[in-house]
Amino acid sequence: METDKIDRSQVIVAKRDMLDNMDTQYWSHASIDEKLQTIMYLRECFYGKEANTGHPKDAGRLQRVYSVFKLK
Repeated sequence: METDKIDRSQVIVAKRDMLDNMDTQYWSHASIDEKLQTIMYLRECFYGKEANTGHPKDAGRLQRVYSVFKLK
């Protein structure tokens, strides 16, 4: 029986502050649309589809905020 081994040449060991810096650098260069899509994806992951498709009491709330900022 052959066992799967990890290719250690492909593994990177990173400290948390290094990862935080990489995240900060990535998101500082991301487009507004990419940031909005990520926020909407995370909202859906945590709160379900109603968070983005719109429950009657807060339908389109995030989209309205985005529209207001887009106008400025």
